[in-house]
Order: sequence, then C-alpha cells, then structure tokens
Amino acid sequence: MPPRSIVTGRSTDPRRRFAEELRLLRTQRGESLRQLGTALGWDASLFGKMERGQTIGGPEVAEALDQHYGTPGLLLALWELAAADPTQFKERYRRYTLLESEAASLCHYGVSTVHGLLQTEGYARALLTAGGISGDALTRQVDARIGRRDVLHAEGAAQFRTILSEAVLRTPLGDASEWRQQLEHLMAMGEQPNVTVQVVRYKVGLHALSNTDTMLLRLPGGPTVAWVETGYSGELVQESEPVERLQRAYDAVRDLALSPADSRKFINQTLEEVPCEPST
Repeated sequence: MPPRSIVTGRSTDPRRRFAEELRLLRTQRGESLRQLGTALGWDASLFGKMERGQTIGGPEVAEALDQHYGTPGLLLALWELAAADPTQFKERYRRYTLLESEAASLCHYGVSTVHGLLQTEGYARALLTAGGISGDALTRQVDARIGRRDVLHAEGAAQFRTILSEAVLRTPLGDASEWRQQLEHLMAMGEQPNVTVQVVRYKVGLHALSNTDTMLLRLPGGPTVAWVETGYSGELVQESEPVERLQRAYDAVRDLALSPADSRKFINQTLEEVPCEPST
C-alpha cells in the first residue's frame, strides 16, 4: 500500500503560499498590520498588500519578517520561490525599476534595442506596439517609460554607461523622422557628464554578452545587482558569484567597444544614412 500523502490545505502556488504564511504568522502572533509596521519600520500598507498577494516586497522585507517571527530562512525561501515563478515577471520588473531609481551607477549592454532610459517617446511607442501592447495600456506604459528618464536628469543623477551592439543602430523604426529623433537623442544624451554611450561593432565577433541584455546596478553603500532580460522575461540577479561573472563579462565587452568619441562618430554616420523626409 503506497504511503499516504500529507494534505495541509495550503496553496501550491508560490505567491499565494507566501501570502498565506505571512498572514498566518501575524495572526498567530496576535498582531495588527499597524503593529507589525511599527515594529519593523515599514508602512503597514506594504504588509497588507503582501498578505493579499498584490506584491511580494523585496528580500530585505522577507529577511526582516523572518527575524521578527523567529523563522530563520523560511520566509526568504518562500519569497525566492515566489520571485522565481515565471508568471511573476511584472513583480520582478517592478523591483528592478525601484532599484534603478536608487542606484549610484548603472552599466548597460543592449543586444538589439535602446535602453528605456535613453528612448524617445516615438521609439518607446513603436517598441511597445511591436510587443503587442495597444490602447490605454500603451499610453500608460509609454508615459511610465518616459517618466523613468528623470533618473538621469535629477540633481546628483546616477552615472550611466550604455554599450550598444551595432545591431541596435542597424534596426531602424518604420518612421524615418522618429528614427532620426532617436539617434539625435542618443548623441545628445552622450554629451551629458553622467552619461557614456559606446558601440560594439559587428566585426568584433561573438563575445560573452552576445545574446544577453544586461544592466549592472551599483547601489549606494551596498552591493551590485544585475538585471538580465530577453524580450519576454527578465531576472534580477543578486547573488554575488553570478553578479561578479556578469561584471567580468561586461568589462570584457567594454574593452571591445569603440571609445565614446568614436562611438559618437559612428552614431552620427548612421544618422547621415537615414533618408530625409520628402519636402511638402
């Protein structure tokens, strides 16, 4: 006779299970959300959203909760399962954009598209439309993407380096005038003291980041984390060893790239190849 399985009645969905455990631990302790927020120094609304499954928060919140409840590693492990769930891309991306806004420096490598922080409105709209977004959702996402650019213009703005594959500059928009605006914007941004734009030519051949869009974020007084992305998913990398591997790969690609001055000349050459709109 096969052994009987133990049925706990708990959800097998990682995000729901995390929310259930949070709610159970708090009610067993007899705490209100407000008391929990006061004890840990976060707004009580965050814990309410976590218990309702609206957000999973960050790893630092899970670690603080583990310490508070005396459950070393349990909640952090459940958080990691929830964060790794393929259906939770939006949650991981929300976490990444928060870190992006806080970073002291950002180092990006782009395989085929301009990074969001350097996109014009026309480029962002065309890229999101190509991804199947339309209507009000398109307007909201374009506005959100353009709003993120403030990170590079605020007082004490982060240092930002972007290394673009030549493919980025060889993949124009359908609207030539919009494409010209994007190239001109790249050149203008490269003139800002906190922004460096470089290009990796096709002729350098394959390299360690040939198929990996990568962003390395150095956090103030803290570690460096990484965001790696495909067209359909993304992963926030926080463990030191894989982050160090990505940093070494990035440094190697930077050594292969054109200098900022030569990159500017190359972008300008590409701009000169864009057909002018016919006069009316």
